[in-house]
Order: sequence, then structure tokens, then C-alpha cells
Amino acid sequence: MLKPDQTLVAIRYFTTIVNSPPDKNRRQATYLEALGTLAGLSIHYGHYLTDTVICRKCGHTYTTHHEKMTDVNIATELLSDSFEDRFDTALLISADSDLVGPIQKMRRLFPQKAIIVIFPPARYSNALKNVAAAYLHLDRNILAKSQFPDKLVKPDGFELHRPAEWR
Repeated sequence: MLKPDQTLVAIRYFTTIVNSPPDKNRRQATYLEALGTLAGLSIHYGHYLTDTVICRKCGHTYTTHHEKMTDVNIATELLSDSFEDRFDTALLISADSDLVGPIQKMRRLFPQKAIIVIFPPARYSNALKNVAAAYLHLDRNILAKSQFPDKLVKPDGFELHRPAEWR
């Protein structure tokens, strides 16, 4: 996604740990461990809040989870990196319109810096498009070419295996 004259200086990955079911937690842990092998990558964690919901029609009670802090963490790192002059152009892969305000503030404070929004497949935000210096769509072919191999050997010799359901 970089132009020939651009240099990648850091990758920031924002996520929240999936606690259940256990198989999803294991798959995510494997993926995060694989990400940890990439030079220049840092992982920033949010968390989930659990809510009990009662259906108004039938009275059924169920539990739902809401991811918290990811957009705040992205905004914090974006503004911090701007103040510390760590980039000229930031590539933001998201379609979360909660990031409009932080991008607007960053562009007012640092008009020489550019934010390019990259929309994941089948995701889009007109509001984000309007505040970005430019925008792109990430298609599934690029994602397919960017996958980890089925087996990844860490520097310590430990082998990570891609879960079968991700192949």
C-alpha cells in the first residue's frame, strides 16, 4: 500500500482479546503471536464490556459483548505520533466514523500531515472519506496476498500453525 518513495516506520495494530468461546481465543492468540514476529509492529489492546439484554417481546435474556477503547486507542496514538512527528502520512485501515473527530483535530493542528483512510472489504464511511486526505478500498485479493504462511517458525524455533478454518 506504500508508494515507492514512502518508508514504513511503524505498524500499530489495535484489537481486543476475545475471551470466549475458547477456540476463538486460541486462534486469536496464535494470530497475535504471529503478528509479534513482525518488526516494527506494536499491539494496542482494548477490552470488552458484557451486558445482559432482555428481549422486550419474549422476555428471553441473553448476554452481549461490546468492544471498548479501540477507537480511543487509535485516536490517542494518532495524535501522539503527530505531536512527536513520527510520520508525514498515516495509513488508517478502518471504517469507524468515531475517528472523524480525532482526524479533524489532527489535520487542524498538523495541516502538513496526511491521513489516508483505507476501507476494509465491504466497509465504508462517507464521514471518514470526507475528512481524509485521500481514501482507498482494500480488496480481498490484496488481503489474500498478505496472509501468514500455514506454518510460521518464530526466532526461538517455536512453530505457529494457521488454524484450518483460516485456510
